[in-house]
Amino acid sequence: MKRTTLSLFATTAALAAVTGLAVVTMPGADGDDAAPSAARLPVERSGLLCPAPSDSDLADTTYTSYTPKSPGASDSGRAVLDPAARAKKKAGAPALRPAEPGTPVTAEESGADVPALIGAAEGRLAPGWTVQQTTTVTAGEGRGVLGLACAAPDTEFWLPGASTAEGRTDYVHLTNPDDAAAVVDIELHGKDGALASSLGEDIQVQPRATVPVLLSTLTEKPQGDLTVHVTVRSGRVAAAIRAVDAERGADWLAPAADPAPAVVLPGVPEDVTAARLVVFAPGDQDAELTLQVASPNGPIVPAGNEELHVKAGMTTAVDLGEITRGEPGSLLLAPKDGSSAPVVAALQVVRGKGDRRETAYLPASTGIGARATVADNRAGGGALALTSTGRSAKVRVTASAGSGGGAPVSRTYPVPEGATVRVDDLVPKGLEGSYALTVETLSGGPVHASRMLELPEDGIPMFTVQTLADDRGTVAVPKAEEDLSVLQD
Repeated sequence: MKRTTLSLFATTAALAAVTGLAVVTMPGADGDDAAPSAARLPVERSGLLCPAPSDSDLADTTYTSYTPKSPGASDSGRAVLDPAARAKKKAGAPALRPAEPGTPVTAEESGADVPALIGAAEGRLAPGWTVQQTTTVTAGEGRGVLGLACAAPDTEFWLPGASTAEGRTDYVHLTNPDDAAAVVDIELHGKDGALASSLGEDIQVQPRATVPVLLSTLTEKPQGDLTVHVTVRSGRVAAAIRAVDAERGADWLAPAADPAPAVVLPGVPEDVTAARLVVFAPGDQDAELTLQVASPNGPIVPAGNEELHVKAGMTTAVDLGEITRGEPGSLLLAPKDGSSAPVVAALQVVRGKGDRRETAYLPASTGIGARATVADNRAGGGALALTSTGRSAKVRVTASAGSGGGAPVSRTYPVPEGATVRVDDLVPKGLEGSYALTVETLSGGPVHASRMLELPEDGIPMFTVQTLADDRGTVAVPKAEEDLSVLQD
């Protein structure tokens, strides 16, 4: 048998192993010269990384794993989360071992030595797999609710909203899931441009390990309102910033959506007492932006903050105060007068007053795409915010079974163009434990979404906000069939 024949059969077998149902039809194979459209099939593998949750002895962390049910997924599968190497605490067993799609699984850890986790899911547990890490610190430095959706590895991250100012302690956590070391550069951009420093270059992240980098060690003088740019020279990592404010609590600052001329920051709480917008223009052109708030009744212009000028290569910050004024909303940034300069953005939001304030961070959203999921929702403890920035949309929201029991419930919601819809009354029937919310776009859009989780403590409105992103639960697979004519000499 010729080597080309072996290669063809091996490739066909590999495609079948990965997709299960993939059948490829080459153009012209049946007399039709038009290339057929690719089928979308459930993915077979997913990977997620969770950073070390806290360095406080008072920290209590809950991990919640969830995979939505996906038609066409494999009959079998597995998912595990293992401690990263070089962790302080050498945990022997994985934190979680999910078994069935459609039902959340939870695990709890306490203390300052909880390690970062490296997760992998296969088969039926891979499509749309999500893991939420929620940490509560009730007192002391880092007090607050710190929430983060564990992320897939990548090679570039933008994190506007960081700071090395007095009273802030910000660590960027870098986690490497692979068997080879990753090499990472960290750049800081302030109000006057890039901060000169060689200390952020060539940071080594060992195989299957995590490295926390204190941002204040990368600059000589304290700097407020920074944009952090993480680039990976070799390998892959996940990156997120644990931001601790001595007066206003703590939370995770997740990466913002990639630079774009228009960005959306969905789900600003209705009772926000302070909001600080941080925007960075990474290109060589200044950005001219207009600001709008997508309220429940449509877009409105915030008085006194109608426009924003962002110089190229510089970070600009503006205080927006109580921007939502008692109604839930989303912040929309759009180019003015034909400006096409891309930007990245995040919003620091504060609830409460005086010594009972709490902070969360709302990065620009990528949108939910076809389907997105957020885990660790609790009865009476938060809300989902939905915003359509294009045509009026229709979405289906499903509350999963509870981690301790209950039956799933689905409901369809219209989302008017330029408006924000709040969903706070959808819970599983007979709920016990926590549950997941899955949002599917049925028509219109694009739709952006975030979830606020509230866990008040001693009069402090402790909370966290996570934006939702397309779960990439399916992949396009071209149709193919065997054509032996390609083997002819």
